[in-house]
Amino acid sequence: MVPQPDWVVRNPELARWLDQLDETDCIRFEDEPEQLSASVLRWLPEVAQYTALTAVADLRPAPEVVATATLAEREATDMPGRKRLQAGALCAALSPLSLPALDWCCGKGHLSRTLARHSGLPVTGFEWNPALVEDGNRLARRFGEPLELQPQDVMAAGLRWPDRVHGTALHACGDLHRKLIRDGVRLRQPRLSFSPCCYHLTGQQNYRPLSERARGHQPRLALSRDELRLAVQETVTAPLRVREQTERARQWRLGFDGLQRTLREEDSYLPLPPHPSRLLNQGFEAFARWAAARKGLALPAHVDWIHWEGFGAARLRQVRRYELIRHLFRRPLELWLVFDYALYLEEAGYQVRLGTFCERSLTPRNLLVDAVRD
Repeated sequence: MVPQPDWVVRNPELARWLDQLDETDCIRFEDEPEQLSASVLRWLPEVAQYTALTAVADLRPAPEVVATATLAEREATDMPGRKRLQAGALCAALSPLSLPALDWCCGKGHLSRTLARHSGLPVTGFEWNPALVEDGNRLARRFGEPLELQPQDVMAAGLRWPDRVHGTALHACGDLHRKLIRDGVRLRQPRLSFSPCCYHLTGQQNYRPLSERARGHQPRLALSRDELRLAVQETVTAPLRVREQTERARQWRLGFDGLQRTLREEDSYLPLPPHPSRLLNQGFEAFARWAAARKGLALPAHVDWIHWEGFGAARLRQVRRYELIRHLFRRPLELWLVFDYALYLEEAGYQVRLGTFCERSLTPRNLLVDAVRD
């Protein structure tokens, strides 16, 4: 972390414009990057094509189809409301369903149950957590659904798939969804449909494209895990309480950052590990003392805690506005990654649809890749 990004020095007028944004504008631009791209054209003419470059097909069927594919609330036992709607939206976008399905990294089987109920076809679920497998199978027996969850580590070498299935995944993370793609292609499965998530969760230091076309551009775009994280840095669907806690933690970390730079007389960042959630209820002083202890930093007898907490609030205000420019690249980066998946599948002989399966307000990870083998 640096006090200010390099572009601030190169483009001070843009930085001044961001600094004067009020809170309402800041929130609006965080949630609507298309509006931000139009507002910064005078300083960043490169974003003139932002809306066109981030437009993808709308794969959502008619609302009545989505309603039919979504489990009724009385049947969605142990299924969070948002997950129930996401599973229904994905299932509807994949209709008609004509093959037995494999639900990859299925958890308790929310998507598995939705697919089985809507299609009437057998569904197999792979999940590494035995407790979730047991709960999911219990629910399937209770509702008489044709599915079976199996305890499986999908990253294991030599993993056996059922024969000729429709491989599906709703928000499988990073290497997990990339393993689904590679395995499905290697086994020549007839259909693969997935909504990817958490692209940065990978064992590789730098992203290795799947498709030949993307590999040809890799020397110009070497993406680290930290850079991949940018694609999923959104809290649009988080409850208000969670968003407030996240902002409080960011403010306190920035306040401690200013304090530690002053005490150490060194203008460099000290990365902190994840903090215990209880600290958010104990005030800034408790948080700063915890952080100092974790970094082996001796605190003086008297610290102006009010000053440094206020310093953190002021820095957060500035950081949020500077981050707006960084966040313009979230969706383009995500689309570059997902286009790589689509190209890889096309190169392997699949016909591919790529688009959104639900509104961003339901989940910002609303991209769907649907590949059918010729």
